[in-house]
Amino acid sequence: MDIVAIESKTFEQMKGRFEDFTRQIKNLCGENQDKEKWLGNDDVCSLLQISPRTLQSYRDNGTLPYSQIGRKCYYKVSDIEDLISQSQRSKEQK
Repeated sequence: MDIVAIESKTFEQMKGRFEDFTRQIKNLCGENQDKEKWLGNDDVCSLLQISPRTLQSYRDNGTLPYSQIGRKCYYKVSDIEDLISQSQRSKEQK
């Protein structure tokens, strides 16, 4: 393990920047955490009673918006609710 010595002034500046960064992250994540929930592929398939391939088609043709982090897709609950509402309206019109 290496030991690095820095001036106390530099340490306090670094500490202040880290605290600012932490505060910003908490503000961003804290505000959005309760407003919108996100679901993964398995949850959406189960909720909509569809296969993973159908969900892939929904992503491909823009039927269901999604966000991707790495190789994993996430879906807003509000977007899923909108899809269900649209589906119910189209069934009522027929």
